[in-house]
Amino acid sequence: MKKFLSLLMAVSMMATVLAGCGGDKAAEKPADTGTPAQGETQAPASTGSNLTFTTGGSSGTYFAFGSVLAGQVSSSTGTKVTAVEGKGSQGNVELMDMEGAQLGFVQSDVMSYAYDGTNLFAETGKVDCFSTVAALYMEQVQIVTCDPSIKTVADLAGKNVSVGDSGSGVYYNAVDVLGAYGLDVEKDIKPTYQGFGDSAEALKDGKIDAAFVVAGAPTTAIVELSNSKPTYLVSLDKEHIDALRAESPYYSEYTIPADVYGLESDTTTVAVSAVIIARDDVSEQDVYNFVSGVFENIDAITAVHAKGGELSLDFATSVTSVPYHAGAAKYFAEKGYDVPTK
Repeated sequence: MKKFLSLLMAVSMMATVLAGCGGDKAAEKPADTGTPAQGETQAPASTGSNLTFTTGGSSGTYFAFGSVLAGQVSSSTGTKVTAVEGKGSQGNVELMDMEGAQLGFVQSDVMSYAYDGTNLFAETGKVDCFSTVAALYMEQVQIVTCDPSIKTVADLAGKNVSVGDSGSGVYYNAVDVLGAYGLDVEKDIKPTYQGFGDSAEALKDGKIDAAFVVAGAPTTAIVELSNSKPTYLVSLDKEHIDALRAESPYYSEYTIPADVYGLESDTTTVAVSAVIIARDDVSEQDVYNFVSGVFENIDAITAVHAKGGELSLDFATSVTSVPYHAGAAKYFAEKGYDVPTK
């Protein structure tokens, strides 16, 4: 991890777009090229910037989809984006605060924790040097097991359960879901703290009984696990979903179709949003290029990764907890969507 952080810090020091979170903004305003008619976008101007985009582990959707987005933006606009592996939502926010990255994937709940200084960020304090770029798709809370006797969340009592890698938002999702069923992470299960890939390996080897995976389905780690041994997803029932959402309204009820993983039946669960954020001091033109590079090329992205099919302007502009970056707001305004900015 230290080597990883050092590498990203080195990259960030060479990027001219960075400045301290609380200092003067280093963003350069693009030249006025006129106001396009609604529904039309300006030509993506070249900036010469190379932005570091932190995603997630190599077995998760963040890395796979983030790499596709980075490649598309780099090939279709004047902004170069490099996707790198990250340590999850909390780690991505913290690295951005350290000026180690300019763009990052986060769960919508963790983004709110950081911006408000709660939960994961209650002790370290709020981080608000970033803004929303776009919401991309829903991330499902997937409880994975290879034990057919585990049919409900209540069946996890006393079991060895992976509750997510340290630095990710998965832990708090596990806390929330287990809590809705009256289970405590530290007292009622035997928790381990592993990322998606390690959790899948532990399930494959019989070292754990179940794992929480919060990512867009299908998730690579689960697909690979299901190819090696029988795999199941645990459903949540409506009563406990309602109780969970009453306590934590940022969750949405979600159904994972059976054919996503070749299961016998659909899986009912909850989901949060996968959101891209950017440091406030990234230039307006660079963020504009990123958003336009994605949403002007949905068909090309979908041809490479299935998550492209979930991209929509309605969902992209749905975030309310953290204001949008000016570059994103400019693009969305051209499409007829007004979003809040700082």
